[in-house]
Amino acid sequence: MNTTFRQLRYFVALADAGNFTLAAELANVTQPALSLQIKELEANLGVKLVERMPREIRLTRAGQDVLARARVILTEVRDLEASARLRGGLSGSLTLGAIPTIAPYLLPHVLTRLRSADISLELKVREAQTHRLVDALQKGEIDAAIIALPIDLHGLEVTELFFDRFLLAGSKSRIASYTETAPPNPSDLPPGSLLLLEDGHCLSDQALAVCGLKGRRQAVDLSASSLSTLCGLVGQGFGLTLLPEMAVNAESAAMPDMGVMRFPEPQPERTIALVRRKSTDNDGWFSDLAELIGEAGRELLKTACSRIAA
Repeated sequence: MNTTFRQLRYFVALADAGNFTLAAELANVTQPALSLQIKELEANLGVKLVERMPREIRLTRAGQDVLARARVILTEVRDLEASARLRGGLSGSLTLGAIPTIAPYLLPHVLTRLRSADISLELKVREAQTHRLVDALQKGEIDAAIIALPIDLHGLEVTELFFDRFLLAGSKSRIASYTETAPPNPSDLPPGSLLLLEDGHCLSDQALAVCGLKGRRQAVDLSASSLSTLCGLVGQGFGLTLLPEMAVNAESAAMPDMGVMRFPEPQPERTIALVRRKSTDNDGWFSDLAELIGEAGRELLKTACSRIAA
């Protein structure tokens, strides 16, 4: 019997899960069915792939080699499927990833443009932190992702979309006190008053770098799990934070006690980009999507100006 893609998918799921029960859930099959496919794969290849233990499995040396090759094969298959789906520009189906500090603010505007342009695209969205989106891209689980640079671009094609400036956010009274004098530079902000997102968010790393605190995480409070939580805290007077300009409309409307202002020139900013695997055929869909997202982002930033103190 020949080795099948199903067997390879089940084997990768087993390696990722570490036990048969969880692997069966991930693969959406029964445990006996998954176990049978793994046994048949071992028989087809003539090697033992896993060491079976009471509550977990461990890959043999042969299993580790097969796993690496299986991932490559399955990624190539997904690339082939994606190429067929997206042939002829923005049509068919597409899975798009976006980081949490971008997704809730930008994607509604992207979807509005897709509808108004009457583009026949079935769009699925996955929100996750940068490292998870890059991993999903490399595994072929998503077609493209909207992220903030810089990141490791090994094996990825990147198109820069627009620049998103960082603003100073705090309670309205505290921001008003700054507007009466010279606005502070990011490096002048007292570290003890800074609140940032918890570890794992690239926005925290970028904010630390902007404030000259790279490598000094212990100097600031890294506790909030979302920008909305962060804005609620600073709006009530619990410190200051750096807020992306694209988030101003939504967060200012939700947090009326929060004020925002610009930093002096040159204003700190992050680069928003669209990335995909280099191995995926473009055929127009990637450049079309990048143009649409870029236009939506620049329009979003224009509307934010009225809420920002000079």
